[in-house]
Amino acid sequence: MNVIAYHAYQAFAEWVRPLRAGASVARATMLAWPSLAASPYGRYMDACFELLEAAGLSHQRPPFGIASIEVDGRLVAVKEEIVKRTPFGTLLHFAKDCDLLQPRVLVVAPMSGHFATLLRGTVRTMLADHDVFITDWHNPRDIPISAGRFGFEEYVQHLISFIRHIGPDAHLVAICQPTVVALAAVSLMAATDDPAQPATMTLMAGPIDCRVNPTKVNDLANSKPIEWFEKNLISVVPGGFAGATRRVYPGFVQLSAFMSMNLERHAASFSEMFYERAKGDPVKADTVRTFYKEYLATTDLTAEFYLETVKAVFQEYALPLGELSVGERLVEPGAIRRTALFTVEGEKDDICSVGQTVAAHDLCTGLRPYMKTHHVQTGVGHYGVFNGHKWETQIYPRVRALIHDHEPRARHYPVASAPDESGRVSLRTLLDAQADHGFTGKPATEPL
Repeated sequence: MNVIAYHAYQAFAEWVRPLRAGASVARATMLAWPSLAASPYGRYMDACFELLEAAGLSHQRPPFGIASIEVDGRLVAVKEEIVKRTPFGTLLHFAKDCDLLQPRVLVVAPMSGHFATLLRGTVRTMLADHDVFITDWHNPRDIPISAGRFGFEEYVQHLISFIRHIGPDAHLVAICQPTVVALAAVSLMAATDDPAQPATMTLMAGPIDCRVNPTKVNDLANSKPIEWFEKNLISVVPGGFAGATRRVYPGFVQLSAFMSMNLERHAASFSEMFYERAKGDPVKADTVRTFYKEYLATTDLTAEFYLETVKAVFQEYALPLGELSVGERLVEPGAIRRTALFTVEGEKDDICSVGQTVAAHDLCTGLRPYMKTHHVQTGVGHYGVFNGHKWETQIYPRVRALIHDHEPRARHYPVASAPDESGRVSLRTLLDAQADHGFTGKPATEPL
Protein backbone atom coordinates (compact mmCIF):
# COMPACT_ATOMS: atom_id res chain seq x y z
CA MET A 1 0.00 0.00 0.00
CA ASN A 2 1.29 3.46 -0.93
CA VAL A 3 0.67 5.28 2.34
CA ILE A 4 2.24 8.59 1.30
CA ALA A 5 0.60 9.16 -2.10
CA TYR A 6 -2.62 10.68 -0.83
CA HIS A 7 -0.81 12.80 1.77
CA ALA A 8 1.58 14.14 -0.88
CA TYR A 9 -1.29 14.97 -3.23
CA GLN A 10 -3.25 16.73 -0.50
CA ALA A 11 -0.21 18.76 0.56
CA PHE A 12 0.30 19.92 -3.02
CA ALA A 13 -3.42 20.74 -3.38
CA GLU A 14 -3.28 22.88 -0.24
CA TRP A 15 -0.16 24.66 -1.53
CA VAL A 16 -1.82 25.48 -4.86
CA ARG A 17 -5.14 26.52 -3.30
CA PRO A 18 -4.07 30.16 -2.53
CA LEU A 19 -2.79 30.56 -6.11
CA ARG A 20 -6.10 29.38 -7.54
CA ALA A 21 -8.02 31.60 -5.13
CA GLY A 22 -5.85 34.54 -6.15
CA ALA A 23 -6.60 33.88 -9.81
CA SER A 24 -10.33 33.91 -9.03
CA VAL A 25 -10.00 37.23 -7.21
CA ALA A 26 -7.99 38.68 -10.10
CA ARG A 27 -10.69 37.68 -12.61
CA ALA A 28 -13.40 39.23 -10.45
CA THR A 29 -11.37 42.40 -9.96
CA MET A 30 -10.89 42.88 -13.69
CA LEU A 31 -14.67 43.03 -14.12
CA ALA A 32 -14.64 46.32 -12.17
CA TRP A 33 -12.89 47.88 -15.18
CA PRO A 34 -15.04 46.89 -18.18
CA SER A 35 -12.82 48.72 -20.64
CA LEU A 36 -9.79 46.72 -19.46
CA ALA A 37 -11.67 43.42 -19.36
CA ALA A 38 -12.90 43.94 -22.92
CA SER A 39 -9.51 44.89 -24.32
CA PRO A 40 -7.26 42.32 -26.04
CA TYR A 41 -4.80 42.56 -23.15
CA GLY A 42 -7.56 42.14 -20.57
CA ARG A 43 -9.01 39.11 -22.35
CA TYR A 44 -5.56 37.55 -22.54
CA MET A 45 -4.97 38.07 -18.80
CA ASP A 46 -8.43 36.70 -18.01
CA ALA A 47 -7.67 33.58 -20.05
CA CYS A 48 -4.38 33.11 -18.18
CA PHE A 49 -6.05 33.50 -14.79
CA GLU A 50 -8.79 31.06 -15.82
CA LEU A 51 -6.24 28.36 -16.64
CA LEU A 52 -4.68 28.79 -13.20
CA GLU A 53 -8.10 28.85 -11.55
CA ALA A 54 -9.11 25.61 -13.30
CA ALA A 55 -5.81 23.83 -12.56
CA GLY A 56 -7.05 21.66 -9.74
CA LEU A 57 -9.52 19.02 -8.67
CA SER A 58 -12.67 19.28 -6.61
CA HIS A 59 -13.74 16.58 -4.17
CA GLN A 60 -17.23 17.90 -3.51
CA ARG A 61 -20.23 16.73 -5.50
CA PRO A 62 -21.45 19.46 -7.86
CA PRO A 63 -25.20 20.16 -7.83
CA PHE A 64 -27.44 18.47 -10.38
CA GLY A 65 -29.06 21.85 -10.91
CA ILE A 66 -32.21 20.50 -12.61
CA ALA A 67 -34.82 22.97 -11.37
CA SER A 68 -37.46 22.33 -14.04
CA ILE A 69 -38.22 20.20 -17.05
CA GLU A 70 -40.66 20.44 -19.93
CA VAL A 71 -43.39 17.80 -19.75
CA ASP A 72 -46.19 17.64 -22.32
CA GLY A 73 -45.38 21.13 -23.50
CA ARG A 74 -45.36 22.82 -20.10
CA LEU A 75 -42.58 23.66 -17.68
CA VAL A 76 -42.70 21.57 -14.52
CA ALA A 77 -40.70 22.19 -11.34
CA VAL A 78 -38.29 19.44 -10.25
CA LYS A 79 -37.30 18.84 -6.62
CA GLU A 80 -34.58 16.50 -5.37
CA GLU A 81 -35.82 14.19 -2.62
CA ILE A 82 -33.72 11.80 -0.52
CA VAL A 83 -35.84 8.65 -0.25
CA LYS A 84 -33.22 6.29 1.21
CA ARG A 85 -29.78 6.93 2.62
CA THR A 86 -26.86 4.88 3.93
CA PRO A 87 -23.35 6.01 4.88
CA PHE A 88 -22.16 5.07 1.39
CA GLY A 89 -24.96 6.21 -0.89
CA THR A 90 -28.26 8.00 -1.32
CA LEU A 91 -31.26 6.96 -3.37
CA LEU A 92 -32.16 10.32 -4.88
CA HIS A 93 -35.56 11.02 -6.45
CA PHE A 94 -36.18 13.80 -8.97
CA ALA A 95 -39.78 14.54 -8.03
CA LYS A 96 -41.81 16.51 -10.58
CA ASP A 97 -44.58 18.89 -9.59
CA CYS A 98 -47.28 17.32 -11.77
CA ASP A 99 -49.96 14.66 -11.58
CA LEU A 100 -48.52 12.23 -14.10
CA LEU A 101 -48.01 8.54 -13.43
CA GLN A 102 -44.83 7.72 -15.36
CA PRO A 103 -42.54 4.65 -15.47
CA ARG A 104 -40.17 4.57 -12.50
CA VAL A 105 -36.53 4.39 -13.60
CA LEU A 106 -33.46 3.84 -11.44
CA VAL A 107 -30.31 5.20 -13.08
CA VAL A 108 -27.35 3.29 -11.64
CA ALA A 109 -24.41 5.68 -11.64
CA PRO A 110 -20.82 4.46 -11.83
CA MET A 111 -18.57 4.41 -8.79
CA SER A 112 -15.47 5.06 -10.84
CA GLY A 113 -13.86 8.32 -9.79
CA HIS A 114 -16.68 10.70 -10.69
CA PHE A 115 -19.86 11.74 -8.91
CA ALA A 116 -23.33 10.80 -10.12
CA THR A 117 -23.70 14.35 -11.46
CA LEU A 118 -21.64 13.24 -14.46
CA LEU A 119 -24.99 11.78 -15.60
CA ARG A 120 -26.80 15.11 -15.32
CA GLY A 121 -27.53 15.14 -19.05
CA THR A 122 -28.76 11.55 -18.93
CA VAL A 123 -31.16 12.34 -16.11
CA ARG A 124 -32.40 15.57 -17.69
CA THR A 125 -33.22 13.77 -20.93
CA MET A 126 -35.11 10.97 -19.19
CA LEU A 127 -37.09 13.21 -16.83
CA ALA A 128 -39.66 14.33 -19.39
CA ASP A 129 -41.01 10.79 -19.84
CA HIS A 130 -40.06 9.01 -16.63
CA ASP A 131 -40.11 9.16 -12.84
CA VAL A 132 -36.35 9.15 -12.29
CA PHE A 133 -34.24 7.96 -9.34
CA ILE A 134 -30.44 7.77 -9.20
CA THR A 135 -27.79 6.12 -7.04
CA ASP A 136 -25.90 9.08 -5.59
CA TRP A 137 -22.70 7.55 -4.19
CA HIS A 138 -20.81 9.35 -1.42
CA ASN A 139 -17.09 10.15 -1.39
CA PRO A 140 -15.32 7.56 0.82
CA ARG A 141 -12.97 10.20 2.18
CA ASP A 142 -16.03 11.75 3.84
CA ILE A 143 -17.30 8.45 5.32
CA PRO A 144 -16.06 7.53 8.82
CA ILE A 145 -14.17 4.27 9.00
CA SER A 146 -16.69 3.17 11.66
CA ALA A 147 -19.28 2.83 8.85
CA GLY A 148 -17.53 -0.39 7.83
CA ARG A 149 -16.51 -1.77 4.46
CA PHE A 150 -17.99 -1.24 1.02
CA GLY A 151 -16.96 -3.89 -1.45
CA PHE A 152 -18.56 -5.55 -4.47
CA GLU A 153 -21.01 -7.47 -2.29
CA GLU A 154 -22.12 -4.32 -0.45
CA TYR A 155 -22.63 -2.56 -3.79
CA VAL A 156 -24.95 -5.35 -4.97
CA GLN A 157 -26.82 -5.30 -1.65
CA HIS A 158 -27.29 -1.54 -1.89
CA LEU A 159 -28.66 -1.83 -5.40
CA ILE A 160 -31.12 -4.59 -4.45
CA SER A 161 -32.24 -2.51 -1.46
CA PHE A 162 -32.80 0.55 -3.68
CA ILE A 163 -34.77 -1.50 -6.24
CA ARG A 164 -37.00 -2.91 -3.52
CA HIS A 165 -37.57 0.55 -2.10
CA ILE A 166 -38.78 1.84 -5.48
CA GLY A 167 -41.08 -1.16 -5.83
CA PRO A 168 -42.04 -3.87 -8.35
CA ASP A 169 -41.79 -3.39 -12.10
CA ALA A 170 -39.37 -0.48 -12.00
CA HIS A 171 -36.71 -0.12 -14.71
CA LEU A 172 -32.91 -0.13 -14.42
CA VAL A 173 -30.52 1.89 -16.55
CA ALA A 174 -26.94 1.00 -15.57
CA ILE A 175 -24.08 2.92 -17.14
CA CYS A 176 -20.50 1.68 -17.53
CA GLN A 177 -18.94 -0.03 -14.51
CA PRO A 178 -22.20 -0.85 -12.61
CA THR A 179 -23.58 -2.90 -15.49
CA VAL A 180 -21.90 -5.91 -13.87
CA VAL A 181 -23.40 -5.05 -10.49
CA ALA A 182 -26.84 -4.49 -12.02
CA LEU A 183 -26.79 -7.83 -13.83
CA ALA A 184 -25.65 -9.55 -10.63
CA ALA A 185 -28.37 -7.88 -8.54
CA VAL A 186 -31.17 -8.74 -10.96
CA SER A 187 -29.86 -12.31 -11.27
CA LEU A 188 -29.95 -12.80 -7.50
CA MET A 189 -33.44 -11.31 -7.29
CA ALA A 190 -34.65 -13.55 -10.10
CA ALA A 191 -33.21 -16.65 -8.42
CA THR A 192 -35.49 -16.08 -5.41
CA ASP A 193 -38.44 -14.80 -7.48
CA ASP A 194 -38.21 -11.48 -5.69
CA PRO A 195 -41.47 -9.55 -6.30
CA ALA A 196 -39.45 -6.34 -6.84
CA GLN A 197 -37.68 -7.64 -9.94
CA PRO A 198 -37.39 -4.80 -12.47
CA ALA A 199 -39.41 -4.90 -15.66
CA THR A 200 -36.44 -3.92 -17.83
CA MET A 201 -32.68 -3.63 -17.52
CA THR A 202 -30.67 -1.38 -19.85
CA LEU A 203 -26.92 -1.98 -19.74
CA MET A 204 -24.87 0.75 -21.40
CA ALA A 205 -21.18 0.56 -22.29
CA GLY A 206 -20.24 -1.82 -19.49
CA PRO A 207 -17.54 -4.49 -18.98
CA ILE A 208 -19.72 -7.61 -18.89
CA ASP A 209 -17.06 -9.70 -20.65
CA CYS A 210 -13.64 -8.03 -20.89
CA ARG A 211 -12.20 -10.88 -22.90
CA VAL A 212 -13.91 -9.42 -25.96
CA ASN A 213 -11.90 -6.81 -27.90
CA PRO A 214 -9.67 -5.79 -24.98
CA THR A 215 -9.00 -2.06 -24.58
CA LYS A 216 -6.08 -0.23 -22.96
CA VAL A 217 -8.01 -0.36 -19.70
CA ASN A 218 -8.30 -4.13 -19.95
CA ASP A 219 -4.64 -4.54 -20.88
CA LEU A 220 -3.59 -2.42 -17.91
CA ALA A 221 -5.70 -4.46 -15.53
CA ASN A 222 -3.99 -7.65 -16.72
CA SER A 223 -0.47 -6.27 -16.92
CA LYS A 224 0.12 -6.74 -13.18
CA PRO A 225 -1.05 -9.13 -10.45
CA ILE A 226 -3.69 -7.84 -8.05
CA GLU A 227 -1.02 -7.52 -5.35
CA TRP A 228 0.71 -4.85 -7.46
CA PHE A 229 -2.47 -2.77 -7.62
CA GLU A 230 -2.89 -2.99 -3.87
CA LYS A 231 0.73 -2.08 -3.17
CA ASN A 232 1.02 0.81 -5.62
CA LEU A 233 -2.45 2.30 -6.12
CA ILE A 234 -4.14 1.96 -2.74
CA SER A 235 -3.54 4.75 -0.24
CA VAL A 236 -5.14 6.06 2.95
CA VAL A 237 -7.25 9.18 3.49
CA PRO A 238 -5.19 11.86 5.27
CA GLY A 239 -6.12 13.37 8.59
CA GLY A 240 -8.59 16.24 8.62
CA PHE A 241 -11.31 14.31 6.78
CA ALA A 242 -14.17 12.28 8.21
CA GLY A 243 -12.82 9.19 6.47
CA ALA A 244 -9.26 9.58 7.78
CA THR A 245 -7.26 6.30 7.68
CA ARG A 246 -9.80 4.63 5.34
CA ARG A 247 -8.04 2.65 2.59
CA VAL A 248 -9.05 4.01 -0.82
CA TYR A 249 -8.18 4.09 -4.47
CA PRO A 250 -7.82 7.88 -4.75
CA GLY A 251 -9.95 9.66 -7.32
CA PHE A 252 -7.01 11.72 -8.52
CA VAL A 253 -5.17 8.52 -9.48
CA GLN A 254 -8.18 7.24 -11.41
CA LEU A 255 -8.64 10.55 -13.18
CA SER A 256 -4.95 10.77 -14.07
CA ALA A 257 -5.12 7.32 -15.64
CA PHE A 258 -8.16 8.21 -17.74
CA MET A 259 -6.76 11.56 -18.86
CA SER A 260 -3.43 10.02 -19.80
CA MET A 261 -5.23 7.80 -22.31
CA ASN A 262 -6.32 10.89 -24.25
CA LEU A 263 -3.80 13.47 -23.08
CA GLU A 264 -3.57 15.26 -26.42
CA ARG A 265 -7.34 15.68 -26.62
CA HIS A 266 -7.54 17.14 -23.09
CA ALA A 267 -4.62 19.48 -23.77
CA ALA A 268 -6.35 20.63 -26.96
CA SER A 269 -9.56 21.32 -25.01
CA PHE A 270 -7.75 23.56 -22.51
CA SER A 271 -5.96 25.30 -25.37
CA GLU A 272 -9.31 25.90 -27.04
CA MET A 273 -10.74 27.34 -23.82
CA PHE A 274 -7.77 29.71 -23.52
CA TYR A 275 -7.92 30.74 -27.18
CA GLU A 276 -11.68 31.36 -27.22
CA ARG A 277 -11.54 33.34 -23.96
CA ALA A 278 -8.67 35.49 -25.23
CA LYS A 279 -10.41 35.96 -28.58
CA GLY A 280 -13.55 37.19 -26.86
CA ASP A 281 -15.91 34.24 -27.47
CA PRO A 282 -17.12 33.40 -23.95
CA VAL A 283 -19.80 30.96 -25.11
CA LYS A 284 -17.32 28.44 -26.53
CA ALA A 285 -14.92 28.96 -23.62
CA ASP A 286 -17.73 28.47 -21.08
CA THR A 287 -18.77 25.22 -22.76
CA VAL A 288 -15.30 23.76 -22.24
CA ARG A 289 -15.05 25.12 -18.70
CA THR A 290 -18.46 23.70 -17.73
CA PHE A 291 -17.46 20.24 -18.91
CA TYR A 292 -14.18 20.24 -16.99
CA LYS A 293 -15.77 21.58 -13.82
CA GLU A 294 -17.73 18.33 -13.79
CA TYR A 295 -14.97 16.10 -15.13
CA LEU A 296 -12.43 17.35 -12.58
CA ALA A 297 -14.80 16.76 -9.65
CA THR A 298 -13.43 13.45 -8.36
CA THR A 299 -14.43 10.95 -5.72
CA ASP A 300 -12.38 8.14 -4.22
CA LEU A 301 -13.26 4.45 -4.29
CA THR A 302 -13.02 2.19 -1.29
CA ALA A 303 -10.00 -0.07 -1.61
CA GLU A 304 -12.03 -3.24 -1.19
CA PHE A 305 -14.48 -2.35 -3.97
CA TYR A 306 -11.73 -1.34 -6.38
CA LEU A 307 -9.57 -4.42 -5.80
CA GLU A 308 -12.50 -6.85 -5.86
CA THR A 309 -13.77 -5.32 -9.10
CA VAL A 310 -10.37 -5.40 -10.82
CA LYS A 311 -9.83 -9.00 -9.79
CA ALA A 312 -13.31 -10.42 -10.48
CA VAL A 313 -14.32 -8.38 -13.55
CA PHE A 314 -11.08 -7.51 -15.35
CA GLN A 315 -8.70 -10.32 -14.40
CA GLU A 316 -10.74 -13.44 -13.62
CA TYR A 317 -13.77 -12.74 -15.88
CA ALA A 318 -15.85 -14.30 -13.14
CA LEU A 319 -19.28 -13.28 -14.50
CA PRO A 320 -19.01 -14.64 -18.07
CA LEU A 321 -17.28 -17.78 -16.78
CA GLY A 322 -20.13 -18.45 -14.33
CA GLU A 323 -17.92 -18.08 -11.28
CA LEU A 324 -19.07 -14.75 -9.79
CA SER A 325 -20.38 -15.03 -6.24
CA VAL A 326 -21.95 -12.45 -3.96
CA GLY A 327 -21.48 -13.67 -0.43
CA GLU A 328 -22.32 -17.35 -0.54
CA ARG A 329 -24.60 -17.05 -3.58
CA LEU A 330 -23.55 -17.81 -7.14
CA VAL A 331 -24.69 -15.22 -9.68
CA GLU A 332 -26.69 -17.00 -12.40
CA PRO A 333 -28.01 -14.63 -15.10
CA GLY A 334 -29.85 -17.59 -16.63
CA ALA A 335 -32.36 -17.25 -13.78
CA ILE A 336 -33.66 -13.97 -15.25
CA ARG A 337 -36.97 -14.59 -17.02
CA ARG A 338 -39.14 -11.53 -16.39
CA THR A 339 -36.72 -8.62 -16.92
CA ALA A 340 -36.31 -7.49 -20.53
CA LEU A 341 -32.69 -6.78 -21.50
CA PHE A 342 -31.38 -3.96 -23.67
CA THR A 343 -27.65 -3.43 -24.25
CA VAL A 344 -26.05 -0.36 -25.82
CA GLU A 345 -22.47 0.09 -27.08
CA GLY A 346 -20.56 2.92 -28.74
CA GLU A 347 -18.70 2.27 -31.99
CA LYS A 348 -15.65 4.30 -30.88
CA ASP A 349 -15.69 3.40 -27.18
CA ASP A 350 -12.10 3.00 -25.97
CA ILE A 351 -13.13 2.13 -22.40
CA CYS A 352 -15.63 -0.69 -23.02
CA SER A 353 -15.27 -1.79 -26.60
CA VAL A 354 -17.94 -3.20 -28.88
CA GLY A 355 -18.80 -6.75 -27.83
CA GLN A 356 -18.15 -6.45 -24.11
CA THR A 357 -21.68 -5.35 -23.14
CA VAL A 358 -23.70 -7.39 -25.64
CA ALA A 359 -22.11 -10.45 -24.01
CA ALA A 360 -24.90 -10.18 -21.44
CA HIS A 361 -27.27 -11.69 -24.02
CA ASP A 362 -25.40 -14.99 -24.02
CA LEU A 363 -25.49 -15.10 -20.22
CA CYS A 364 -29.23 -14.43 -19.90
CA THR A 365 -30.25 -17.82 -21.28
CA GLY A 366 -33.61 -17.77 -19.51
CA LEU A 367 -34.86 -14.81 -21.52
CA ARG A 368 -36.73 -15.43 -24.74
CA PRO A 369 -35.20 -13.82 -27.85
CA TYR A 370 -37.87 -11.11 -28.08
CA MET A 371 -36.94 -9.99 -24.55
CA LYS A 372 -33.36 -9.15 -25.63
CA THR A 373 -32.34 -6.17 -27.76
CA HIS A 374 -28.98 -4.67 -28.70
CA HIS A 375 -27.89 -1.40 -30.27
CA VAL A 376 -24.47 -0.19 -31.45
CA GLN A 377 -24.37 3.58 -31.84
CA THR A 378 -22.14 4.73 -34.66
CA GLY A 379 -19.82 7.67 -34.24
CA VAL A 380 -19.72 7.87 -30.44
CA GLY A 381 -17.14 7.06 -27.80
CA HIS A 382 -17.73 6.05 -24.22
CA TYR A 383 -19.16 9.34 -22.97
CA GLY A 384 -21.35 9.78 -26.05
CA VAL A 385 -23.29 6.61 -25.25
CA PHE A 386 -25.12 8.33 -22.39
CA ASN A 387 -24.66 12.04 -23.05
CA GLY A 388 -24.81 14.43 -25.96
CA HIS A 389 -26.73 14.81 -29.19
CA LYS A 390 -26.67 11.19 -30.36
CA TRP A 391 -27.71 9.95 -26.91
CA GLU A 392 -30.71 12.30 -26.99
CA THR A 393 -31.77 11.70 -30.59
CA GLN A 394 -30.77 8.11 -31.39
CA ILE A 395 -30.12 6.13 -28.22
CA TYR A 396 -32.62 7.54 -25.75
CA PRO A 397 -35.67 6.97 -28.02
CA ARG A 398 -34.81 3.27 -28.04
CA VAL A 399 -34.42 3.20 -24.25
CA ARG A 400 -37.73 5.00 -23.84
CA ALA A 401 -39.48 2.61 -26.23
CA LEU A 402 -38.20 -0.42 -24.33
CA ILE A 403 -39.34 0.98 -20.98
CA HIS A 404 -42.78 2.00 -22.18
CA ASP A 405 -43.31 -1.28 -24.03
CA HIS A 406 -42.64 -3.21 -20.82
CA GLU A 407 -44.39 -0.89 -18.40
CA PRO A 408 -47.27 -2.82 -16.81
CA ARG A 409 -48.64 0.22 -15.02
CA ALA A 410 -48.93 2.10 -18.31
CA ARG A 411 -50.43 -0.80 -20.27
CA HIS A 412 -52.91 -2.01 -17.69
CA TYR A 413 -54.47 1.10 -16.18
CA PRO A 414 -58.08 0.47 -15.17
CA VAL A 415 -60.51 3.11 -16.45
CA ALA A 416 -60.60 5.68 -13.66
CA SER A 417 -62.93 8.54 -14.54
CA ALA A 418 -63.36 11.32 -17.03
CA PRO A 419 -60.48 13.78 -17.28
CA ASP A 420 -60.75 17.13 -15.56
CA GLU A 421 -61.10 20.44 -17.40
CA SER A 422 -57.41 20.38 -18.34
CA GLY A 423 -57.85 17.06 -20.07
CA ARG A 424 -55.80 15.20 -17.40
CA VAL A 425 -56.72 12.46 -15.00
CA SER A 426 -55.22 13.29 -11.61
CA LEU A 427 -52.63 11.06 -9.99
CA ARG A 428 -54.85 10.64 -6.94
CA THR A 429 -57.79 9.50 -9.08
CA LEU A 430 -55.63 6.92 -10.85
CA LEU A 431 -54.23 5.55 -7.61
CA ASP A 432 -57.70 5.31 -6.06
CA ALA A 433 -59.04 3.54 -9.12
CA GLN A 434 -56.16 1.08 -9.10
CA ALA A 435 -56.75 0.30 -5.45
CA ASP A 436 -60.48 -0.24 -6.11
CA HIS A 437 -59.62 -2.78 -8.81
CA GLY A 438 -57.01 -4.59 -6.70
CA PHE A 439 -54.25 -3.49 -9.05
CA THR A 440 -50.84 -4.74 -7.90
CA GLY A 441 -48.57 -3.55 -10.68
CA LYS A 442 -48.13 -7.02 -12.26
CA PRO A 443 -48.93 -7.62 -15.92
CA ALA A 444 -52.39 -8.97 -16.64
CA THR A 445 -50.87 -12.22 -17.89
CA GLU A 446 -49.53 -13.03 -14.40
CA PRO A 447 -51.56 -14.06 -11.37
CA LEU A 448 -52.31 -11.15 -9.05
